[in-house]
Amino acid sequence: MDRLTNTIRPYAWGSTTAIPALLGVEPTGEPQAEMWMGAHPGAPSRLDRGAGETTLAAVIAADPEGELGSATVAKFGPRLPFLLKLLAAGAPLSLQVHPDLAQARAGFEDEERRGVPIDAGHRNYKDANHKPELICALTPFDGLCGFRPPLEAAALLDGLGVDSLKPYVDLLHAHPEEAALREVLTAVLTADRAEMAHTVAEAAAAAERLGGPYAPYAGLVHDYPGDPGVIAAMLLNHVRLQPGEAMFLGAGIPHAYLDGLGVELMANSDNVLRCGLTPKHVDVPELLKVVVFEPSAPGVLRPEGDGEEVYETLIDEFRLSRHVLAPGGAPRALPDGAPQILLCTAGTPRVGELALAPGESVFVPAGEKTELSGTGTVFRATVVI
Repeated sequence: MDRLTNTIRPYAWGSTTAIPALLGVEPTGEPQAEMWMGAHPGAPSRLDRGAGETTLAAVIAADPEGELGSATVAKFGPRLPFLLKLLAAGAPLSLQVHPDLAQARAGFEDEERRGVPIDAGHRNYKDANHKPELICALTPFDGLCGFRPPLEAAALLDGLGVDSLKPYVDLLHAHPEEAALREVLTAVLTADRAEMAHTVAEAAAAAERLGGPYAPYAGLVHDYPGDPGVIAAMLLNHVRLQPGEAMFLGAGIPHAYLDGLGVELMANSDNVLRCGLTPKHVDVPELLKVVVFEPSAPGVLRPEGDGEEVYETLIDEFRLSRHVLAPGGAPRALPDGAPQILLCTAGTPRVGELALAPGESVFVPAGEKTELSGTGTVFRATVVI
Protein backbone atom coordinates (compact mmCIF):
# COMPACT_ATOMS: atom_id res chain seq x y z
CA MET A 1 0.00 0.00 0.00
CA ASP A 2 1.06 3.61 -0.47
CA ARG A 3 0.77 6.66 1.73
CA LEU A 4 -0.59 9.45 -0.49
CA THR A 5 0.49 13.05 -0.80
CA ASN A 6 -2.51 15.05 -1.98
CA THR A 7 -3.11 18.44 -3.56
CA ILE A 8 -5.34 21.04 -1.90
CA ARG A 9 -7.24 23.19 -4.40
CA PRO A 10 -7.52 26.89 -3.39
CA TYR A 11 -10.90 27.70 -4.97
CA ALA A 12 -12.30 31.05 -3.82
CA TRP A 13 -15.35 29.49 -2.13
CA GLY A 14 -13.20 27.31 0.13
CA SER A 15 -13.02 27.62 3.91
CA THR A 16 -9.80 29.11 5.25
CA THR A 17 -9.92 27.00 8.42
CA ALA A 18 -11.79 23.68 8.03
CA ILE A 19 -9.17 21.57 6.24
CA PRO A 20 -6.25 22.99 8.31
CA ALA A 21 -8.22 22.20 11.49
CA LEU A 22 -8.69 18.58 10.38
CA LEU A 23 -5.03 18.26 9.43
CA GLY A 24 -3.89 19.91 12.66
CA VAL A 25 -1.91 22.67 10.90
CA GLU A 26 -2.04 26.45 11.01
CA PRO A 27 -4.27 28.13 8.42
CA THR A 28 -2.48 30.05 5.69
CA GLY A 29 -5.19 32.68 5.43
CA GLU A 30 -6.02 31.49 1.92
CA PRO A 31 -9.08 29.42 1.00
CA GLN A 32 -8.55 25.66 1.02
CA ALA A 33 -11.54 24.20 -0.78
CA GLU A 34 -10.82 20.60 -1.79
CA MET A 35 -8.18 17.96 -1.16
CA TRP A 36 -8.11 15.45 -4.04
CA MET A 37 -7.28 11.78 -3.52
CA GLY A 38 -7.04 9.71 -6.67
CA ALA A 39 -5.66 9.69 -10.20
CA HIS A 40 -7.56 12.53 -11.87
CA PRO A 41 -5.16 14.33 -14.26
CA GLY A 42 -6.14 17.69 -12.77
CA ALA A 43 -4.41 16.91 -9.46
CA PRO A 44 -3.33 13.28 -9.09
CA SER A 45 -2.15 12.02 -5.71
CA ARG A 46 1.57 11.36 -5.39
CA LEU A 47 3.44 8.44 -3.84
CA ASP A 48 6.95 7.04 -3.53
CA ARG A 49 7.74 3.33 -3.89
CA GLY A 50 11.47 3.83 -3.39
CA ALA A 51 12.43 5.20 -6.80
CA GLY A 52 11.37 8.80 -6.20
CA GLU A 53 7.99 10.49 -6.12
CA THR A 54 5.54 9.83 -8.94
CA THR A 55 1.79 10.18 -9.45
CA LEU A 56 -0.84 7.57 -8.76
CA ALA A 57 -2.03 8.13 -12.34
CA ALA A 58 1.40 7.16 -13.68
CA VAL A 59 1.60 4.08 -11.43
CA ILE A 60 -1.80 2.86 -12.64
CA ALA A 61 -1.01 3.62 -16.30
CA ALA A 62 2.17 1.49 -16.04
CA ASP A 63 0.28 -1.59 -14.76
CA PRO A 64 -3.52 -1.18 -14.82
CA GLU A 65 -4.38 -4.79 -14.03
CA GLY A 66 -1.76 -5.04 -11.29
CA GLU A 67 -3.00 -1.92 -9.52
CA LEU A 68 -6.74 -2.03 -10.23
CA GLY A 69 -7.34 -5.75 -10.72
CA SER A 70 -8.53 -7.48 -13.90
CA ALA A 71 -12.22 -7.21 -12.92
CA THR A 72 -12.01 -3.43 -12.44
CA VAL A 73 -10.17 -2.95 -15.75
CA ALA A 74 -12.67 -5.16 -17.59
CA LYS A 75 -15.60 -3.18 -16.21
CA PHE A 76 -14.29 0.40 -16.17
CA GLY A 77 -11.16 0.48 -18.31
CA PRO A 78 -7.52 1.05 -17.30
CA ARG A 79 -8.02 3.96 -14.92
CA LEU A 80 -9.19 4.50 -11.35
CA PRO A 81 -12.97 4.98 -11.73
CA PHE A 82 -13.47 7.30 -8.74
CA LEU A 83 -12.15 10.48 -7.15
CA LEU A 84 -12.23 11.00 -3.37
CA LYS A 85 -12.14 14.49 -1.86
CA LEU A 86 -12.26 16.44 1.34
CA LEU A 87 -14.54 19.38 0.55
CA ALA A 88 -14.65 22.50 2.73
CA ALA A 89 -17.21 25.12 1.71
CA GLY A 90 -16.81 28.53 3.32
CA ALA A 91 -19.06 30.19 0.73
CA PRO A 92 -21.65 28.77 -1.70
CA LEU A 93 -20.38 26.74 -4.65
CA SER A 94 -21.89 27.35 -8.07
CA LEU A 95 -25.40 26.08 -8.71
CA GLN A 96 -24.73 23.20 -11.10
CA VAL A 97 -25.75 19.95 -12.75
CA HIS A 98 -23.78 17.03 -14.18
CA PRO A 99 -24.52 15.16 -17.43
CA ASP A 100 -25.33 11.49 -17.70
CA LEU A 101 -22.89 9.19 -19.49
CA ALA A 102 -24.48 9.48 -22.95
CA GLN A 103 -24.68 13.29 -22.68
CA ALA A 104 -21.06 13.52 -21.51
CA ARG A 105 -19.79 11.38 -24.38
CA ALA A 106 -21.79 13.29 -26.99
CA GLY A 107 -20.87 16.70 -25.57
CA PHE A 108 -17.18 15.86 -25.28
CA GLU A 109 -17.01 14.48 -28.82
CA ASP A 110 -18.82 17.56 -30.18
CA GLU A 111 -16.46 20.02 -28.49
CA GLU A 112 -13.42 17.98 -29.57
CA ARG A 113 -14.69 17.97 -33.15
CA ARG A 114 -15.21 21.74 -33.06
CA GLY A 115 -11.72 22.26 -31.68
CA VAL A 116 -12.76 23.91 -28.40
CA PRO A 117 -9.59 24.02 -26.25
CA ILE A 118 -9.87 21.74 -23.20
CA ASP A 119 -8.99 24.66 -20.89
CA ALA A 120 -11.26 27.20 -22.58
CA GLY A 121 -13.53 29.12 -20.20
CA HIS A 122 -16.58 28.31 -22.32
CA ARG A 123 -15.83 24.58 -22.58
CA ASN A 124 -18.64 22.48 -21.03
CA TYR A 125 -17.23 18.94 -21.21
CA LYS A 126 -13.72 18.31 -19.88
CA ASP A 127 -13.99 14.55 -20.42
CA ALA A 128 -16.38 11.88 -21.71
CA ASN A 129 -17.53 10.59 -18.33
CA HIS A 130 -20.54 11.21 -16.11
CA LYS A 131 -20.14 12.61 -12.60
CA PRO A 132 -22.55 11.19 -10.04
CA GLU A 133 -21.38 12.14 -6.56
CA LEU A 134 -21.93 11.51 -2.87
CA ILE A 135 -21.22 14.01 -0.07
CA CYS A 136 -20.93 12.82 3.53
CA ALA A 137 -20.92 15.47 6.26
CA LEU A 138 -18.09 15.69 8.79
CA THR A 139 -19.62 18.86 10.29
CA PRO A 140 -23.15 20.24 9.94
CA PHE A 141 -23.36 20.72 6.18
CA ASP A 142 -25.82 22.93 4.26
CA GLY A 143 -26.71 22.39 0.63
CA LEU A 144 -29.37 22.72 -2.03
CA CYS A 145 -30.56 19.66 -3.94
CA GLY A 146 -33.34 19.02 -6.44
CA PHE A 147 -36.39 21.04 -7.37
CA ARG A 148 -39.11 21.83 -4.87
CA PRO A 149 -42.65 21.03 -6.02
CA PRO A 150 -43.62 24.02 -8.20
CA LEU A 151 -46.48 25.13 -5.93
CA GLU A 152 -44.11 25.09 -2.94
CA ALA A 153 -41.56 27.14 -4.88
CA ALA A 154 -44.31 29.54 -5.94
CA ALA A 155 -45.38 30.07 -2.33
CA LEU A 156 -41.78 30.72 -1.28
CA LEU A 157 -41.23 33.31 -4.02
CA ASP A 158 -44.63 34.90 -3.46
CA GLY A 159 -43.94 35.26 0.25
CA LEU A 160 -41.04 37.62 -0.47
CA GLY A 161 -43.51 40.29 -1.64
CA VAL A 162 -41.34 41.31 -4.63
CA ASP A 163 -43.47 42.47 -7.56
CA SER A 164 -40.95 41.49 -10.24
CA LEU A 165 -41.18 37.86 -9.04
CA LYS A 166 -44.93 37.66 -9.74
CA PRO A 167 -44.54 36.40 -13.35
CA TYR A 168 -42.43 33.50 -12.09
CA VAL A 169 -44.99 32.74 -9.40
CA ASP A 170 -47.70 32.60 -12.07
CA LEU A 171 -45.63 30.31 -14.28
CA LEU A 172 -45.08 27.90 -11.39
CA HIS A 173 -48.84 27.39 -11.12
CA ALA A 174 -48.97 26.05 -14.70
CA HIS A 175 -49.19 22.38 -15.63
CA PRO A 176 -47.51 20.02 -16.15
CA GLU A 177 -44.96 20.52 -13.37
CA GLU A 178 -41.96 19.72 -15.57
CA ALA A 179 -42.92 22.41 -18.08
CA ALA A 180 -43.48 24.94 -15.30
CA LEU A 181 -40.04 24.35 -13.82
CA ARG A 182 -38.39 24.51 -17.25
CA GLU A 183 -40.12 27.78 -18.14
CA VAL A 184 -39.23 29.46 -14.87
CA LEU A 185 -35.58 28.42 -14.84
CA THR A 186 -35.23 29.47 -18.48
CA ALA A 187 -36.89 32.83 -17.79
CA VAL A 188 -34.69 33.50 -14.75
CA LEU A 189 -31.43 32.66 -16.53
CA THR A 190 -32.24 34.61 -19.71
CA ALA A 191 -33.74 37.72 -18.08
CA ASP A 192 -32.18 41.15 -18.61
CA ARG A 193 -29.21 41.25 -16.25
CA ALA A 194 -29.83 44.80 -15.02
CA GLU A 195 -33.48 44.07 -14.25
CA MET A 196 -32.53 40.76 -12.63
CA ALA A 197 -29.91 42.47 -10.45
CA HIS A 198 -32.64 44.72 -9.05
CA THR A 199 -34.94 41.73 -8.45
CA VAL A 200 -32.15 39.81 -6.72
CA ALA A 201 -31.38 42.73 -4.41
CA GLU A 202 -35.04 43.11 -3.41
CA ALA A 203 -35.48 39.36 -2.92
CA ALA A 204 -32.33 39.06 -0.81
CA ALA A 205 -33.35 41.99 1.40
CA ALA A 206 -36.77 40.42 1.95
CA ALA A 207 -35.24 37.01 2.66
CA GLU A 208 -32.91 38.51 5.26
CA ARG A 209 -35.80 40.33 6.90
CA LEU A 210 -38.11 37.29 6.95
CA GLY A 211 -35.60 34.62 8.02
CA GLY A 212 -36.99 31.14 8.68
CA PRO A 213 -37.22 29.17 5.41
CA TYR A 214 -35.60 32.11 3.60
CA ALA A 215 -32.46 32.12 5.76
CA PRO A 216 -30.41 29.73 3.56
CA TYR A 217 -30.94 32.02 0.56
CA ALA A 218 -30.46 35.38 2.25
CA GLY A 219 -26.67 35.26 2.29
CA LEU A 220 -26.26 34.26 -1.35
CA VAL A 221 -26.45 37.84 -2.58
CA HIS A 222 -23.46 38.84 -0.45
CA ASP A 223 -21.27 36.41 -2.40
CA TYR A 224 -23.02 36.78 -5.77
CA PRO A 225 -24.69 40.22 -6.03
CA GLY A 226 -27.09 40.45 -8.95
CA ASP A 227 -26.63 36.81 -9.92
CA PRO A 228 -29.82 35.18 -11.30
CA GLY A 229 -28.68 32.02 -9.54
CA VAL A 230 -29.95 33.57 -6.29
CA ILE A 231 -33.52 33.30 -7.64
CA ALA A 232 -32.87 29.91 -9.26
CA ALA A 233 -31.64 28.61 -5.90
CA MET A 234 -35.04 29.33 -4.36
CA LEU A 235 -36.53 26.73 -6.67
CA LEU A 236 -34.46 24.05 -4.90
CA ASN A 237 -34.79 22.17 -1.63
CA HIS A 238 -32.58 23.21 1.25
CA VAL A 239 -31.01 20.32 3.16
CA ARG A 240 -28.87 20.27 6.29
CA LEU A 241 -26.80 17.15 6.86
CA GLN A 242 -25.62 16.23 10.33
CA PRO A 243 -22.20 14.59 10.77
CA GLY A 244 -22.30 11.07 9.33
CA GLU A 245 -25.28 11.78 7.05
CA ALA A 246 -24.83 11.85 3.28
CA MET A 247 -26.56 12.99 0.11
CA PHE A 248 -26.36 11.42 -3.37
CA LEU A 249 -26.50 13.60 -6.47
CA GLY A 250 -27.33 11.92 -9.77
CA ALA A 251 -27.23 13.21 -13.34
CA GLY A 252 -29.35 16.25 -14.14
CA ILE A 253 -30.17 17.16 -10.52
CA PRO A 254 -29.45 20.84 -9.82
CA HIS A 255 -27.53 21.35 -6.60
CA ALA A 256 -25.11 23.56 -4.68
CA TYR A 257 -23.12 23.21 -1.48
CA LEU A 258 -23.41 26.19 0.86
CA ASP A 259 -21.32 25.58 3.96
CA GLY A 260 -19.55 22.80 5.83
CA LEU A 261 -16.85 20.11 5.69
CA GLY A 262 -17.47 16.74 4.10
CA VAL A 263 -16.04 13.67 2.39
CA GLU A 264 -17.02 13.64 -1.27
CA LEU A 265 -16.79 10.65 -3.59
CA MET A 266 -17.57 10.81 -7.29
CA ALA A 267 -16.97 9.22 -10.65
CA ASN A 268 -13.62 10.32 -12.07
CA SER A 269 -14.87 13.34 -14.03
CA ASP A 270 -14.83 17.13 -14.01
CA ASN A 271 -17.94 17.78 -16.10
CA VAL A 272 -20.00 20.66 -14.68
CA LEU A 273 -22.76 22.74 -16.26
CA ARG A 274 -23.46 25.82 -14.19
CA CYS A 275 -26.82 27.49 -13.54
CA GLY A 276 -25.60 30.47 -11.53
CA LEU A 277 -23.87 31.63 -8.33
CA THR A 278 -20.68 31.91 -10.35
CA PRO A 279 -18.65 34.36 -12.43
CA LYS A 280 -17.88 31.47 -14.81
CA HIS A 281 -19.52 30.60 -18.11
CA VAL A 282 -23.21 29.62 -18.05
CA ASP A 283 -24.33 27.91 -21.28
CA VAL A 284 -28.09 28.09 -20.90
CA PRO A 285 -29.09 26.05 -24.00
CA GLU A 286 -26.72 23.21 -23.10
CA LEU A 287 -27.76 23.38 -19.47
CA LEU A 288 -31.43 22.98 -20.39
CA LYS A 289 -30.60 19.74 -22.25
CA VAL A 290 -29.10 18.24 -19.10
CA VAL A 291 -31.36 19.41 -16.23
CA VAL A 292 -34.00 16.93 -15.09
CA PHE A 293 -37.10 19.08 -14.57
CA GLU A 294 -38.83 16.99 -11.94
CA PRO A 295 -39.50 17.76 -8.27
CA SER A 296 -37.35 15.54 -6.08
CA ALA A 297 -36.96 15.45 -2.32
CA PRO A 298 -33.31 15.34 -1.21
CA GLY A 299 -32.81 11.84 0.15
CA VAL A 300 -30.59 11.81 3.24
CA LEU A 301 -28.47 8.64 3.44
CA ARG A 302 -27.31 7.09 6.69
CA PRO A 303 -24.69 4.34 6.78
CA GLU A 304 -25.94 0.78 7.09
CA GLY A 305 -24.20 -2.27 8.52
CA ASP A 306 -22.14 -3.42 11.48
CA GLY A 307 -18.43 -2.80 11.39
CA GLU A 308 -18.20 -1.50 7.85
CA GLU A 309 -21.02 1.06 7.50
CA VAL A 310 -21.97 1.49 3.84
CA TYR A 311 -23.58 4.47 2.09
CA GLU A 312 -25.67 2.61 -0.48
CA THR A 313 -26.13 4.03 -4.00
CA LEU A 314 -26.90 2.51 -7.40
CA ILE A 315 -23.53 3.57 -8.86
CA ASP A 316 -20.83 1.02 -9.61
CA GLU A 317 -17.89 3.40 -10.16
CA PHE A 318 -17.69 4.11 -6.46
CA ARG A 319 -18.72 2.80 -3.06
CA LEU A 320 -18.24 4.76 0.15
CA SER A 321 -18.17 3.19 3.58
CA ARG A 322 -17.06 4.17 7.07
CA HIS A 323 -15.25 2.30 9.82
CA VAL A 324 -15.56 3.70 13.34
CA LEU A 325 -12.86 1.91 15.35
CA ALA A 326 -13.45 1.78 19.10
CA PRO A 327 -10.67 1.39 21.69
CA GLY A 328 -9.79 -2.26 22.27
CA GLY A 329 -11.58 -3.50 19.17
CA ALA A 330 -10.29 -6.39 17.09
CA PRO A 331 -8.51 -5.65 13.79
CA ARG A 332 -10.80 -5.59 10.76
CA ALA A 333 -9.69 -7.35 7.58
CA LEU A 334 -10.57 -5.46 4.38
CA PRO A 335 -11.69 -7.07 1.11
CA ASP A 336 -8.86 -7.22 -1.44
CA GLY A 337 -10.58 -7.68 -4.79
CA ALA A 338 -10.57 -4.07 -5.93
CA PRO A 339 -8.51 -0.86 -5.55
CA GLN A 340 -9.30 1.26 -2.53
CA ILE A 341 -8.38 4.56 -0.93
CA LEU A 342 -8.60 4.85 2.84
CA LEU A 343 -8.95 8.27 4.48
CA CYS A 344 -8.61 8.97 8.20
CA THR A 345 -10.88 11.72 9.54
CA ALA A 346 -10.41 11.21 13.30
CA GLY A 347 -8.23 9.40 15.82
CA THR A 348 -5.08 7.33 15.31
CA PRO A 349 -6.00 4.25 13.25
CA ARG A 350 -3.57 1.96 11.46
CA VAL A 351 -3.81 0.47 7.97
CA GLY A 352 -1.60 -2.57 8.18
CA GLU A 353 1.65 -1.16 9.55
CA LEU A 354 0.93 2.43 8.51
CA ALA A 355 -0.27 4.82 11.21
CA LEU A 356 -2.65 7.53 9.99
CA ALA A 357 -3.47 10.97 11.36
CA PRO A 358 -6.63 12.92 10.44
CA GLY A 359 -6.51 13.96 6.79
CA GLU A 360 -3.99 11.28 5.79
CA SER A 361 -4.82 8.63 3.21
CA VAL A 362 -3.44 5.49 1.59
CA PHE A 363 -3.94 3.69 -1.72
CA VAL A 364 -4.29 -0.09 -1.50
CA PRO A 365 -3.94 -1.88 -4.85
CA ALA A 366 -6.29 -4.72 -5.77
CA GLY A 367 -5.10 -8.04 -4.43
CA GLU A 368 -3.24 -6.62 -1.44
CA LYS A 369 -4.54 -7.89 1.87
CA THR A 370 -4.66 -5.42 4.75
CA GLU A 371 -6.55 -4.65 7.93
CA LEU A 372 -7.66 -1.71 10.05
CA SER A 373 -6.77 -1.43 13.72
CA GLY A 374 -6.37 1.19 16.42
CA THR A 375 -8.89 3.90 17.26
CA GLY A 376 -10.57 6.46 15.02
CA THR A 377 -12.67 6.90 11.88
CA VAL A 378 -11.65 5.72 8.42
CA PHE A 379 -13.61 6.26 5.21
CA ARG A 380 -13.11 3.62 2.51
CA ALA A 381 -13.58 4.38 -1.18
CA THR A 382 -13.65 1.52 -3.69
CA VAL A 383 -15.65 0.21 -6.66
CA VAL A 384 -18.50 -2.25 -7.07
CA ILE A 385 -17.49 -5.32 -9.11
